[in-house]
Amino acid sequence: MRLRLDIAYDGTDFRGWARQPGLRTVQGALEAALARILAGDPQLVVAGRTDAGVHAAGQVAHLDLTDAQQERLAKGRDGAPEALAGRVNGVLRSYSDVTVRAVRVAPAGFDARFSAVWRRYAYRVADRVSGYDPLERLHTTTVNAPLEVAAMDAAARSLIGLHDFAAYCKAREEATTIRTLLEFDWRRGADGILVANVKADAFCHSMVRALVGACVAVGDGRLSVDDVVRLRDEATRTSAFPVLAARGLTLAEVGYPADELLAARAEQTRARRSLDAAAESL
Repeated sequence: MRLRLDIAYDGTDFRGWARQPGLRTVQGALEAALARILAGDPQLVVAGRTDAGVHAAGQVAHLDLTDAQQERLAKGRDGAPEALAGRVNGVLRSYSDVTVRAVRVAPAGFDARFSAVWRRYAYRVADRVSGYDPLERLHTTTVNAPLEVAAMDAAARSLIGLHDFAAYCKAREEATTIRTLLEFDWRRGADGILVANVKADAFCHSMVRALVGACVAVGDGRLSVDDVVRLRDEATRTSAFPVLAARGLTLAEVGYPADELLAARAEQTRARRSLDAAAESL
């Protein structure tokens, strides 16, 4: 049985998603709670591995249960898979910085990572216009300058499309930096906070924080709209703009195709990743 878990967390006190020996991580906390309920060694597969300090409102993972774990789940006070969310949250206790919002039996062919067709992030920036709010300090990056949102929005939209984003990624061995940026825009909310909407088929390491950093550099006049395009096309990691802090970044949503297309999408993504890795090794 494969289960889909919808998850949210405040990343402030986590060292990222992925399990690491001796460090507190989201995966480690959730798998420890699941093990208390299901026994064995439950292992989550996630849609996107967030870095240390990054938050999530719409993270998705899947969990494959062994026969013994299925039996143990069924013997619980409420043996329905959907009840597992409440049981995990009970182990995590009140006011935890991670919660399982829902659990359900995954459709055939579902893979939290490989079936995803897009991920959407939000990034929050406070500037001199909005002012600093200490109640939002763990979820908002502060920039000590007035930022021009129209220029930032124009810069963001100029980067949309299929491109090599090497200038906006932290390089990793055997990993491609070619991505399709589906949406990228900025708005100023009613509270004055600048919010970026960033949606892509997938993201490489530090890509969102670099993209928003470049737009902030446009917003305070250090770069032009043409500069962010030129830097992208040069496809070389650059220090022309800052990579902003993790605190402002939240994984908002993960998109999947219709149930009947899940398996095909997962197979397509696995094949593409394999080809990318092979090409990088040549």
